[in-house]
Amino acid sequence: MSEIPANGSLWLAKAVGAVAGSAISLAYLLPHTRREAAIRFLTGVAAGFVFGTTVGVAIADRFGIAEVLSEVETVLMGAAVASLTIWWALGVAIRAADRRTGSDARATRASRKTRGQGDDDDERATRS
Repeated sequence: MSEIPANGSLWLAKAVGAVAGSAISLAYLLPHTRREAAIRFLTGVAAGFVFGTTVGVAIADRFGIAEVLSEVETVLMGAAVASLTIWWALGVAIRAADRRTGSDARATRASRKTRGQGDDDDERATRS
C-alpha cells in the first residue's frame, strides 16, 4: 500500500480528516483570539492536505493495519492526525511566545517602578 492514486474520494477524505483534526483540537486547546484560531485552523487544514497520505500510510504500517484499512480510511486517518499535530504544535508555540512577551512586559514595568518611572496610571493614583 505504498501507492495511493489521487481521485475525488481521497481528496474528500483529506478535507474531512483535516477539518476533523482541527475541530477535535479545538476542544482541547482553545485559541485566545480569532486570529490565532484562524491561523491554526488554516494551517491544520493545509497540513492535513499535504501530509495526510504520508502520515496515514506511516501510521497504518507502524501499527500493522495497512491491509485492513481502505485507501480512503488511511488518508482520512492521516489527514486528521497531521492536522491535529500541527494544531497542537502551533498552539504550544503561540502560548510560549505569549508567555515570553508577557513576562518581558511585566519585567519592564517592574524595572520602571524601581527606577521611579512608573506607569501613568500608577502616577495618577498616587497624586489623588
